[in-house]
Amino acid sequence: MLSDAKTLVEIAHKYNALTIVDAVTSLGGSPVLVDEWGIDAAYSASQKCLSCTPGLSPVTFSERVVDTVAARKDKIHSWFMDMNLLRGYWGETTRTYHHTAPTNSLFALHEALLLIREEGLENAWARVTRHHTALKAGLEAMGLKFLVHEQYQAPQMNAVRCPEGVNEAEVRKTLLSEFGLEIGAGLGPLAGKIWRFGLMGYSCRPDNVMLCLSALGSVLEDMGYDVHVGDAEAAAHAAYASMHNTAAQAKKRKAEAKAA
Repeated sequence: MLSDAKTLVEIAHKYNALTIVDAVTSLGGSPVLVDEWGIDAAYSASQKCLSCTPGLSPVTFSERVVDTVAARKDKIHSWFMDMNLLRGYWGETTRTYHHTAPTNSLFALHEALLLIREEGLENAWARVTRHHTALKAGLEAMGLKFLVHEQYQAPQMNAVRCPEGVNEAEVRKTLLSEFGLEIGAGLGPLAGKIWRFGLMGYSCRPDNVMLCLSALGSVLEDMGYDVHVGDAEAAAHAAYASMHNTAAQAKKRKAEAKAA
């Protein structure tokens, strides 16, 4: 789910607290305005919406965080998590060895960021939202319910309640073995209760949305769930058509305003 990070940061700063934002899933798929929101520290992951190989965790620290860590009196007991040591390794002048950098992964991340730059960051956000809207329409046409209210739904991570009487693990197993499609299971207290549908990076495409809806509907029907195959796909197509029409009208109005 998406939280109102901007408001939470404002509240924290009101009480002189530092803030750290989990942007593992959101970075590249939803706005994460570090400077504008005044975020002190944020971390993400390379394999989610950045669509890169796993293993890297992009991080950012404000000057306030750097100064706070540098002023610590007690020794940090973690080699890998000691930011003072990392600052020495990352320094532009004096370099102190800390670890062997994963150079191939960094080259891959550089290329992934170039692809996002070519698409345009705001266009990437819009793409995720567009395909989320279509997937959501299709899943709800099957009678499936989202875990959280609409205003808190993360478009790149769609958490849906599993229907009662359906073996959710068997559904995931069948989707993987017969369709080559993997959806996430619930974690912790939500284990066995939800499915997680990811729309991230290169996989966030209309063909994947339609494949997912078609395959899921077929598997659920075979398991006796009351679903009409084709309804989900029709709902997704209708959502795409509606969004296309809205965008076309907005483009026309903009052109007319410019001509006037």
